[in-house]
Formats: sequence, C-alpha cells, structure tokens
Amino acid sequence: MRVCSDLRAGDSNRHVKVKQRSAVLNMLKKLDKIRFRGHKRDEFLDLAESPNASDTECGDEIPVKIPRTSTRDNEELRDPAGPGTIVMASGVQDFNRTESDRLNEIKGHLEIALLEKHFLQEELRKLREETNAETLRQELEKERQRRLELEQKVNEVLKARTEEVPPAQQTAKPQTQANGTDKRSHTICSRLQKWFCDKFGEYVEDFRFQPEENTVETEEPLSARRLTENMRRLKRGAKPVTNFVKNLSALSDWYSIYTSAIAFIIYMNAVWHGWAIPMFLFLAILRLSLNYLIARGWRIQWSIVPEVSEPMEPPKEDLTVSEKFQLVLDVAQKAQNLFGKMADILEKIKNLFMWVQPEITQKLYIALWAAFIASCFLPYRIIGLGMGLYAGIKFFLIDFIFKRCPRLRAKYDTPYIIWTSLPTDPQLKERSNATVSRRLQTAASRSYVGSSAPTGISKDEDTSRFHTTKRGNFHEVFNLSESERPLAVCENGWRCCLINRDRKMPTDYIRNGVLYVTENYLCFESSKSGSSKRNKVIKLTDITDIQKYKVLSVLPGSGMGIAVSTPSTQKPLVFGAMVHRDEAFETIFSQYVKITSASSSSES
Repeated sequence: MRVCSDLRAGDSNRHVKVKQRSAVLNMLKKLDKIRFRGHKRDEFLDLAESPNASDTECGDEIPVKIPRTSTRDNEELRDPAGPGTIVMASGVQDFNRTESDRLNEIKGHLEIALLEKHFLQEELRKLREETNAETLRQELEKERQRRLELEQKVNEVLKARTEEVPPAQQTAKPQTQANGTDKRSHTICSRLQKWFCDKFGEYVEDFRFQPEENTVETEEPLSARRLTENMRRLKRGAKPVTNFVKNLSALSDWYSIYTSAIAFIIYMNAVWHGWAIPMFLFLAILRLSLNYLIARGWRIQWSIVPEVSEPMEPPKEDLTVSEKFQLVLDVAQKAQNLFGKMADILEKIKNLFMWVQPEITQKLYIALWAAFIASCFLPYRIIGLGMGLYAGIKFFLIDFIFKRCPRLRAKYDTPYIIWTSLPTDPQLKERSNATVSRRLQTAASRSYVGSSAPTGISKDEDTSRFHTTKRGNFHEVFNLSESERPLAVCENGWRCCLINRDRKMPTDYIRNGVLYVTENYLCFESSKSGSSKRNKVIKLTDITDIQKYKVLSVLPGSGMGIAVSTPSTQKPLVFGAMVHRDEAFETIFSQYVKITSASSSSES
C-alpha cells in the first residue's frame, strides 16, 4: 500500500509539473499574439473607435483583450500537495512576475502606438487643409456636371433634329418613294450634323463665357542688383527708338547732304505720283529684311548717324551702402525728370483742348473747320497731295532754316509758337498766385497812400514796407534800410541751418532758420525766439569766397550746403541742409558778381 501511495504521489507531482509547463506555454503564445509587434493588430482597440480616446488617456482605462485563464487552469496552477511544497510556490511567483512584466511592456507599446496615431492624424489634417483637396474635388465635380449637361443638351438637339421630318417636296410620287427620300435625307442630315460637331465643336466651346479671374501680381522687393538690371534693360530696349529718332533728325538737319538730298527727291516724287503709302510699306519690309540678315550674323550698318558703342560696365556683385544710396538717387532723378517731361506734354495737350489759352485754341478750332470743309468738297487725292508736299517741305527745308535761325522760328514757326506758349498746370498756378499777390499789393498800396502815405516816397520804397517776415517787417528784423528787400526769387527765403565753426557752444554752433538775399546783403533769420543778435547779416562786398559745400563727405552726391568766407571769420560759414541749394547758389553768386563788378567799375 505504501508503495502504491508513493507511486501515486509521484505520478500526481509529475502530472502537475506537466500541466504547469503547458499552461505557461499557452500563456506565452497568447501574449505573443496580442503584442504590438505581432501580426494580429486588430485585437487592439482602435483610437478612432473609442469615444473618449485621446493622447492623455493612455492609462489603465484602455480596454485590452487579455487572455483569461479558466478556473481549471487556476486550480491546476495551485499547489496540489499543500502549502508545504516550496518549489511550486517559487514557480508561481516567477510566473506572476513574468506575466506582470509582459503586461507592462504591452501597455508601453500601446501608449506609443496611440501617440503615434494621434500625431499622424494631426499631420493628415494639416496636409488636407494645405492642399485644399476638398475644394478642388468640388470644382472638379462641378466641371464634370457641366460637361454632362452640355453633352445631354447636344444629344437632345441632335435627337430633335433627327426626329424632325422634312416636308415632302414631290407629292405626286408614290408613298414608297417618299419614305425612301425621307430616310436618305435623315441620314444625310445626321451625317452633316455629326461632321459639323466633329469639326467645329471645339471652336463652339471656345465661345463659352466664363467669369473673369482677378489675379494679383506679386511685386518684387527692392533690390540694387535688380534695379541696375532693369535700367540696363530699359536702355537696351529704347535704343532702336532713339536711333530712329536720331536718323530722322539727321535727315532734317542735313547731316549727310547726299543722303538728305536723295531722300528728299525720292519722297517728293513718291508723293507727286501717289506712291507715298507704298513707299513707307516698302521701307518697313526692307528694314525687316535687314534685321533678318543681321540676326543671321551679317554685319550691316544702315544709319545716317554712326553708332557709338558705349563701354558696358560689368555688374558689381556687392555694392556698398553709399553706392546703393547713390544708385537710388540717380534712378530717382531720372524718373523724376522723365515723369516731369511726360506730365508737361499731357498737361499742354489737355490745356489746348480745354480752352485754357483761348487765343491758341481758337487757331486750332479754325484749322479744324477749314480741314472739314476741304474734306467735304475736295477729292482726297488732292488733299493727300497737299498734305504730303507740305510735310516734305516742312521736314526737309523749313525746319532746317528755323533751326539755323532761331529768331525766324520764334516769329513765323506757328506750331512751335503754339506749343511753347501752352502753359502747364504748375505755370498756371504760379500765374494765378502772382496775379493775386499783385492785386493785394496794389490794393494795400492804394489804401496806404490814401490814408497816411507821405509825399516824396518812391514806389519801390512803398512796396518794401509791406514785405514782412515771421517776426515783423524785413528791414526792422535785420536793422537795414527800408529800400532793402528780398529778391523776387527768394521772397519766402530758403530754409537751412547756419553752421558757425568758430563757435564752440552747441547752441551757437548750429542754428535753424531762413536765408534771404537782397541787393546788397545776405540775411539769415534764426527760427529760435530771442533777440536779433542771433540773426546774421553779411554784406555781399565783404564776401571773399563762395562755393558749394558738402557737410558730410560719407554721403553720396555733391552735398546740400553753401560755404561763405568773410574776413571776420576764421572758418567759412556754412548754410547746410538746403533742398534748393543750386538755385540759392546761383542767385547768391550772380548777385555777388553783379555787386562786385559794380563796385569795381565805380572805383575805377
């Protein structure tokens, strides 16, 4: 009995060990199936399917399909021999540890997978917003619907035309012949319609009206390199036009006597025989042919004035700050002058047609009436002949004489007189301001003379009394005689700053104010309030030297200052920051030369 019981106990222990090993292997297989890197990833709960899933909810609340062991397996895992067996207890503890480690590892993989999925969903959403795939898809669907509707309409029209039965032209024929002719006519009409749709369907679709698209052109940022490149492109593009104008002016000026004489004879002969238009067309064809040969590599020079090849400066890669500033100033100056000339031309044309100068517009009005009456009664051949002969004589002979004799041109050249006498808008504004100031001065002088003007005062002295500055009468501010008044060019003065380099104090070193020029003095009025000691009066005869001055040599250009040297100052006085520096310099220098020449002649 004891032997049997021992055998049974050995069998039961071996049976428990075998069952325990098989249960552990089954558990490992199930865990490998539900791992994140396994093949069956559908066993995990999807993030999009869970209603409360987010990137923060990656804890224990996420349901995971964990294989459950049956009660039988749990019972088999227990120690059948009682609490006394130490081997089975340690095996169960090791098994529990490995199971918890595997669960923690699976949990970590799940958290990483959820975070990756959330990040990929955000990237997909951003990508969809950037590409606007939905709007493109909607537009594509709309275009497809339009195409289908057009196809349906075309099919309906074709069916309606094919269903129309043409009337029988011959009623005397039998019914069988009429049916045969109808079928033939139907087939011919359908073939014609099909051929027409195949040949001209695309052209009909081109005439479909579509809404205009408002496209906004992108503007390039300001760049010195781009600016220089555009200037060179403009110069190269305008070169053919400038060469054409130079050749025309050379023909009119008889630069080459033989060429101008031959051109004059050919032109007058063509106009006399009525070949002026064919001659111009032939010249255009000849010019294009020569351009074709030049493009093919031939060296042909067909110009009256020889072309001068200008040296091309290589573009600089890096420009300094002063070079960039000078470049901007040059471009701004050229643009200013070009826009000013264009504005003058347009304003003169506008004023000519708007009766701003009635005596000039009246001449144009009479000339237009004469041309209208002549066109109504005279044949066009005679009118064309007269206009052509006048243009040739004017271009080749009259203009040549007028250019050599300016006085004759100022007296008898009617188009030139009309064009030069036409005013621009700034000139009209200056004229209106001058007339208003004259009226005010005459009214004030009359009232002053009528009330308290003493006898024996000249007209110049009377008008000088009423010229005032910001602080009072001009002669009172500078302690001068009443006959001294600013010249007409600088009645309002030039704003500037006086730099006295003999002074050390900052308040006396630079003063802001206004500069005036009289017949005998150079007057500077300080803008700061105070006594008249801050003002500066320089006699023109005391000036030893006057020249243009550049305050800061770092800045490009010729500067905006005037340096005046006198015996009483060690260093020249500088009038800087003058916007109209050149105008002021010319006025001061001309008056200085006038006064010095008058004083030298009186002394001699």
